Formats: sequence, C-alpha cells, structure tokens
Amino acid sequence: MRGIPSLITDIRNKVFTEVARMAYSGRGYEGVDELPYIIVPGDQPLHRESVFLERAIASERVRLAMGLNIRPIQTRHLMTEGMDEAAVAEQYYKPPLINIIPYACHACPTHQYKVSNYCQNCLAASCQKVCPKDAISFRNNRSYIDLDKCIRCGKCAKACPYNAIVHLERPCQVACGMDAIHSDEQGRAVIDQEKCVACGQCLVSCPFGAIVDKGQIFQVIQSILQGNKVIAVVAPAFIGQFGKHSTPGKFIAAMKQLGFARIVEVAVGADICTVEEAKDFMEKVPAEQNYMATSCCPAWHSMIYKLFPDQSENISMTLTPMVFTARLMKQKYPDCKVVFVGPCAAKKLEAIRADIRSDVDFVLTFEELQGMFEAKEINFETIEPMYDLNEGTAAGRGFAVAGGVANAVANMIKEMDPERDVKTASAEGLRDCRKLMAMAKAGKYDGYLLEGMACPGGCVAGAGTLLPVDLAAKVVSRYQSETDRVSPTDSAYRDAGQNLE
Repeated sequence: MRGIPSLITDIRNKVFTEVARMAYSGRGYEGVDELPYIIVPGDQPLHRESVFLERAIASERVRLAMGLNIRPIQTRHLMTEGMDEAAVAEQYYKPPLINIIPYACHACPTHQYKVSNYCQNCLAASCQKVCPKDAISFRNNRSYIDLDKCIRCGKCAKACPYNAIVHLERPCQVACGMDAIHSDEQGRAVIDQEKCVACGQCLVSCPFGAIVDKGQIFQVIQSILQGNKVIAVVAPAFIGQFGKHSTPGKFIAAMKQLGFARIVEVAVGADICTVEEAKDFMEKVPAEQNYMATSCCPAWHSMIYKLFPDQSENISMTLTPMVFTARLMKQKYPDCKVVFVGPCAAKKLEAIRADIRSDVDFVLTFEELQGMFEAKEINFETIEPMYDLNEGTAAGRGFAVAGGVANAVANMIKEMDPERDVKTASAEGLRDCRKLMAMAKAGKYDGYLLEGMACPGGCVAGAGTLLPVDLAAKVVSRYQSETDRVSPTDSAYRDAGQNLE
C-alpha cells in the first residue's frame, strides 16, 4: 500500500505530526493524554465499531512513536507509564521494534479458499469434480466449501471457469519473507521475534494498520531543543519523497527549519562502501571464501545469520553507508549527534548494535520526518531553496534501488582491475533472498558478488517511504543523472574508508 493514500497512512501521519508538535512545544510530554482525542476527534468512529477503540489504538500508536512498549490489555496502565525514561534525547530503541496492537488486528483468514458471489451454479461443476476430499457441495444454488475437509490444494480455484473461488491469505503473513507471523488462540496475528528481521514489510501490508514500529521523533526533537549539533545524514532514496516541489535545495531549507545543523547525503558513505567492498571482494574471493554477500541491507544480514549461520562469514565486513557517513560526521564534529534519515525500519535495529550506538544516535524514516515537516507547517511549494546536496556520486545514489549496490561494486572492481571478470546475482524480497542464499550454499554462486535487498524494489520500497515504488525508482534514476560525479573515484571521500573502519 506504499504511496497509496489511505485512512491508515492518514492516521500514521497524524500520530507523527502530533508527537512532533508536542515535542517542539518544549513542554516535554505534557498534554500527551490529549493526543488520542486530536488524532480521533468527534464522537463517531472513523472505521471501527467504537470511537473508544480507535482512541485506545491511537494511544498505543503515540507510545510506539515515542519508542515505548505496548501496554498489556489485561491490566490498567496509564498512557504516560514509562515516559519519564523514554522522553530523553539519549533514549535508544528497545526491542521489539515491530509490534502488533492486538485489538487492532482483524484476525484475517490464513490460507483459505472461499466461493464468491460470482459462482454461476454451472452445470459443469468442475470445482466439485476436481476436489480430492469431497469438500465441495452445492447449497442455495451455489458452490460451498467445507473448510473442515478442505486441504487448501487450490484445484477448485483453478478449475472454476468464472474465477469465482478466491484464495484468502493474511496480507502480513504473505509479506513476511521470514515466516515470522502466526496466529494466537483468537486468530490474531503474532510476530515471532526470534525470526523477525524488522524489514517492516508486514507493517506496510496490513490493511487494518495493526502493525506499528517504534520511533524516535520525540527524542530527536529533544536533542535539537537542548542545543545539540544534530546532523541529518540522508539516504539516497529521499529524493522526491516529500512531493514534487521538494527539490534538494528546498529539502535542505526545510531541514534547517526543523533545527538540523547540517544535512549530508548518505551517498557519500555509499561511495566509501563501494570502494571498500570492492577491495574486500578482490582480496577474499576466491582466496579466502567462495563468494561475497553485500553489506548494506541489515535485514538481509539478519536473515543470513538466522537461517544460514554457516554462511555468515561470506558477508562483506565493510561498514554500511549509514555508518560510514555517521563516522565521517563524528570525526569532523566530535560533539555532534547524528540522525540517519531513510526509508528503512531495519536500520533502527542496526543503529542499536553495541558497535554502532556511538556512531548513529537516532534513526527516522521519511514517513516520520514528514510528520515533523507538518508539525512545523513547512510548505515545500513556497519555501526558498538553499544549497544543493552535491557530494555523492551517481554510483552512490544508485544504492537506493535494487541491483544498485552490486552494480556499483562490480564497476569499481573493473576500474581497479580491468582484467577481472565480476559475476553478480541479486534478489529482492526476503523469500527470494532465501532462495539466493540456498543456491549459494549449494555452490551455485562460487566467485559471485551477491546482493540481497529485503524490500522488493530495494530501499525505495522500504517500510518508511511515501512514494509508489516505481515512481521512486524513476526519481532516483533522474537524481543520479544530475551529478557529474559518476564513479566513487570522483568522490572527495574515496580514500576515507581506511580511517573510518
């Protein structure tokens, strides 16, 4: 549902906007109890059976947006419980990052075949004839499936000439490439956190908005208000995310109005990553390992560690573009705070790793940043532009789309060693990533550079994006063409990696 306006995206936007507005007021979390009434005004529900239920869900959304846990429904808890601890600039995320609000879940059917109103009660009765378990009969002039007998083979759906038999699946479960979602005793979705890699694809697939990630909007603004030098390092997928008027120059001006001291494109770190990963590949493949997996996508890494632990040594040890850029800023401005602004939910978990915490202080998604823009009433159509972002190369900016990382690294290797033939393979979405790794483990990709992207389409399809994926990819491609710096060798930071590892 990414890029498609809906009541869910409206509510998420309201939550982020109101949390940001409260934070910018400078009064801490005073008035937080009023936010559910602002988010769900009036006395009539918008889409659920009760306005009280909608406000209860809004309350949990506000808490999650501030990085707090969901309150247990079985006992009474104040909305402000735990906020003293969370409402500080130094607060890090506490797992679980991706959460399901139980009473917001619709308990969608999982893997069922049902007969729709399009059934014509036809003479052929093909659905009944092909059923291996005699699960189909005719009632009230239409086909009927006995779910107790049905084995979900789908033969009836394929045989129906009117396509009247539909296959119902839980959207979040289908979207989860880790098979981490199952049902509780009431049929509601539950996340197995041991399997989850926080890609967020379930979040953007839930039609009832029951799945929510934690945020740091409040903490970022607290840090700004405390007078810290807060630097935003912005992922390449940012371009176009905030509307057709959000040129890089206007984006810089808008970020300055939010209170950020400096804005740097993470394409700079992507260029460093390209150079270092190319060196890593040339040194280790095939001398030390059969193939190499790219280092950029944290959900891809987590998937390998969880499902293919014996293959984890094949992941490049190169730092991610986010970390390279953050370390570059900390090196230049030792007392600064770094906020990674990007499309990705999984980056929130990467940032709380013990070896990363001192580099990346906060993570915001584009969706959360949009709430901050609205809280400050920033209008991209009328705001005056400032300077452009012009340090990243076309290769670095291309990291935002599927295939961009492998392409950049392969081209870099060819620049370093024109005689070397570099074979690449890539996968989008965790199910396809799993297939790629299974083949690599079986020896099918010896000598290859493998790129895995947890989100179908790459980073432009991340859970925190605002644009339709196809449009976002086109905008990134245009942004790549707008720089005369093509290769990472054209970057002023091409040799910075050895000092940042």
